[in-house]
Amino acid sequence: MTDSTSARPRKIHLQHLAEMKQRREPITMLTCYDAITAHILEEAGVDTILVGDSYGNTLLGYGSTIPVTLDEMVVATASVCRGAKRPLIVADLPFGSYEEAPAQGVRSAVRLMKAGANAVKLEGGLRQADTIAKITAAGIPVCAHIGFTPQSESNLGGPRVQGRGEEQEARLVDDAVAVQDAGAFAVVLEMVPAKVAAKITKILSIPTIGIGAGAGCDGQVLVWTDMAGMTTWSPSFSKTFGNVGDALRGAAADYCNAVKSHQFPDDSHSFLK
Repeated sequence: MTDSTSARPRKIHLQHLAEMKQRREPITMLTCYDAITAHILEEAGVDTILVGDSYGNTLLGYGSTIPVTLDEMVVATASVCRGAKRPLIVADLPFGSYEEAPAQGVRSAVRLMKAGANAVKLEGGLRQADTIAKITAAGIPVCAHIGFTPQSESNLGGPRVQGRGEEQEARLVDDAVAVQDAGAFAVVLEMVPAKVAAKITKILSIPTIGIGAGAGCDGQVLVWTDMAGMTTWSPSFSKTFGNVGDALRGAAADYCNAVKSHQFPDDSHSFLK
C-alpha cells in the first residue's frame, strides 16, 4: 500500500488548499504559538498552522484576545516559522492593527509577513472587504474570518452562534461572498449553524475552515491547547484528542519528587571526572 503522505508537497501553498477543496480532501488547521509545538504539529502532518491571537488567552494569560499586540504576534509568528516549514502558516492580525484604515492593515500585514508568515487572517466580512482588497493587492494572501468573531465579542453580546434565522443567515452569506470577491483565499466560519456553513461552502469557490460550524466545511481548525487537553475547560464544539496537560503535570510532579528524594541526579547524570 502506498503511504498517502508520500504524495504530499514539501510545502503547502495556496493552490494546494484550493486543490484539496476541489477533490473534497479535508484541510487540517491547528493554532500554534511557538517553535517546539510547531515542529510537533508539522511532524503530525497538519496542513495549515494558524498563529492565532488566541495566543493571548491560552499562553499569555489575558482574559481575551483583545489585549494582544502586533509586536506579540510578530514574535509568535517568527517562532512558529522557525519550528515548521511544510505547513502553510497563517498569522492573525490582532485587534487594533487594521481597524483604523486599509493602509494600517497593509502595514501590519507586512510586519507579519516579514516575520515569516505565508498569509494573514483578519476578522470581519463586508465591513473589511476594502482592507482585504488592499492587503491582497499588496501581494499578501488573506484568510477571512466571519461568524462569531472574538475581537468583536462585546459588540456581539458574547460568544454566541451567528447565522440563526433568515436575516442573520443572509447577512452571513453576503459576508462570505464579499470576502471572496475582495480576494480572500479562504474563510474561517466560527460558531455558525452547520446547515448555514455547508450552504456557504457550496456557494464559495474558496475553501471554508470551520470551528464550531459542522462537518460541511472544507476544513477544520481547533485551538491546539483545547485539542490536546491542556486546559480544564474547552468550548463545547471542541474535542480533546489527548491528555497532554495531565502528562506534563505528571512529569513535573515526578521530577519534583525525584529531586526532593535525592533520586535525581544520580551518577549517570553527573560529570564524575
